[in-house]
Amino acid sequence: CRTPQGEYYKNVLGTRCDIRCQKGYELHGPQQLICQSSKRWSGKVLCKQKRCPTLSMPTNGGFKCLDGAYFGSRCEYYCSPGYQLKGDRIVTCMDNKVWSGRPASCVDTEPPRIQCPSVKEKTAEPNKLTARVFWDTPEGRDTADGILTDVILKGLPPGSHFPEGDHKIQYTVYDRAENKGTCKFLVKVRVRRCAKLNAPDNGYIKCSGDGNNYGATCEFSCIGGYELQGSPARVCQYNLGWSGVEPTCAPMNINVNVRTAAALLDQFYEKRRLLIISTPTAANFFYRMQLGMLQPAQCGLDLRHVTVIELVGVFPAQIGRIGVKLLPPSLALQLRLLLRIPHYNFNIVVMDKHGMDKERYPFPATPAELFALIDNFPLRKEEMKLQAEIGQSCP
Repeated sequence: CRTPQGEYYKNVLGTRCDIRCQKGYELHGPQQLICQSSKRWSGKVLCKQKRCPTLSMPTNGGFKCLDGAYFGSRCEYYCSPGYQLKGDRIVTCMDNKVWSGRPASCVDTEPPRIQCPSVKEKTAEPNKLTARVFWDTPEGRDTADGILTDVILKGLPPGSHFPEGDHKIQYTVYDRAENKGTCKFLVKVRVRRCAKLNAPDNGYIKCSGDGNNYGATCEFSCIGGYELQGSPARVCQYNLGWSGVEPTCAPMNINVNVRTAAALLDQFYEKRRLLIISTPTAANFFYRMQLGMLQPAQCGLDLRHVTVIELVGVFPAQIGRIGVKLLPPSLALQLRLLLRIPHYNFNIVVMDKHGMDKERYPFPATPAELFALIDNFPLRKEEMKLQAEIGQSCP
């Protein structure tokens, strides 16, 4: 305060006082007061404690203050479980009526949790190359608001048939803040397998399934002129060994010393087709012509599993021949009688592997005609497929 004459007392007429507030307080009223003749000051003043704006409550959180929003008050922010604080945790109301630090917010930065099952291992059942595998679909759990998107699967769903090998299964889930939770596991499918089998020399092999999986069956057969010895079929067993014994294909041995024509034909059942050429004399024109056409076609006959039986002459001067083996006259006679082949005329009989009389020719037949006929037999179509697979053909 300042008096007009510099008096000792500061409340004499005309005294002027400049008003200031302590730090943290602000003046309400005039900054200067004058002592008037009415013995009253020219106005009223008040120092009020400064106050910062009310803090906004963060979503999914809150704050606690020591002294409200007044100057010097300290406020501390906190967040709900599953949320993290972004900004300054503690702010103070400053002299300029502004809070120190940055405004705080609560954000969901923690990914949702999802627990996958452990490794799933399964062995394929017999005759199967796949295994059906089940598991419970995992559920996600969010640490914040508990709201999740649908669980997203990468890989085959439970209950699927899985082929042999390791298969990665992955589940993913997102929360509302787009945080991602992921878990993975393996589905392991094993197929029990035996050692691979090979076709016997001069033979074929045909297997089911994958050829060597548990329960697979392999069937064996021989090319024309060979007989199967050993097991005609073998099965891959649980102990990873094959049933039966290893088959081989041995050259076919025809016994011409049998007593009946039926016993002779039985040797060819399901093994060979027969081309029976009957002629009254070895000098017969048709007979000589037929042999001339067949000689260069021997490969085609072998490819089609055809055995040629020649019946030459008329009783009692008749003989039979299979390659270099001669048939007794009585056996040759029985063949003609059994198959009702004329004795005094040239004749050709074609028989299939089941002993069925398929075609007869009263005159020579070209190899092309014979082969076209045989190639349409039901069993022949399967043979052709097998022969093509191993590259067996005639030049």
